[in-house]
Amino acid sequence: QVQPVESGGGLLQAGGSLTLSCVHSYYTFGDRAMGWFRQAPGKERDFVSAITYDARATYYADSVNGRFTIRRDNAKNTVYLQMNTLKPEDTAVYSCAPIAPSTMRSPQPGFSVWGQGTQVTVVS
Repeated sequence: QVQPVESGGGLLQAGGSLTLSCVHSYYTFGDRAMGWFRQAPGKERDFVSAITYDARATYYADSVNGRFTIRRDNAKNTVYLQMNTLKPEDTAVYSCAPIAPSTMRSPQPGFSVWGQGTQVTVVS
């Protein structure tokens, strides 16, 4: 499996914005639903957002709906997460993964090669 490469994280104050990027060099990237997950210290990895292979539909966790926007560029094998109005509770390591089309909220079955993720730290 190919490991995704996430970037764009940082340290910022509450209310700020960041855009995360994830490059995933699947030869079939354009055929796969993709998504973002996050893991805060001491907690399990949680779903954040997902986008269908053709970008026609997007999905968000309730906690980020209205603040985050997911998009993709299949020509660049890249999925983005625009994060606005960030809150301290958004602090986590953010990772991307192919999404199971049947749920649009869980990783694709069999996917196990997570990238290192990118750290987002929001301070009040």
